[in-house]
Amino acid sequence: MLNVVLVEPEIPQNTGNIARTCAATGSVLHLIKPLGFDISEKAVKRAGLDYWHLVDVRVYENLDDFFSKNDVRELWCLSTKAPRGYTEVCYHDGCYLMFGKETKGLPEPFLDAHRESCVRIPMRAEARSLNLSNSVAVAVFEALRQLDFPHLQDFGKMKI
Repeated sequence: MLNVVLVEPEIPQNTGNIARTCAATGSVLHLIKPLGFDISEKAVKRAGLDYWHLVDVRVYENLDDFFSKNDVRELWCLSTKAPRGYTEVCYHDGCYLMFGKETKGLPEPFLDAHRESCVRIPMRAEARSLNLSNSVAVAVFEALRQLDFPHLQDFGKMKI
């Protein structure tokens, strides 16, 4: 199982897409306030998120609350500022993949304190960053690939 952590996500559509990735992969979604949207049952139904019941969503007041309630032994902070690529590290079952808000990423002091755990997705110098939901999908599926896609269906209906 993987843990996806969003620190102060701002755009509901991104979080909805990330929730769908978590539903499809069995990953836990951790949301750290403040959130830029409402995730009440009524709001989720209104948005048509019919897979929301498949997602283990946990909400925290702030980073301190998150760390006090979770035994985080392996943390990977994804940032465009990181010194090495996301494929250069080994992911283990139960690891936490942390992403910052769409407009600013993870706070600089937090990145400095976790420098050895920072990784990036390579891209052109002229591109600022990938969309948050795309970044989460890229990182989650690399971690799952390294773990040999545990508990996930690895075949389709078509015969070879």
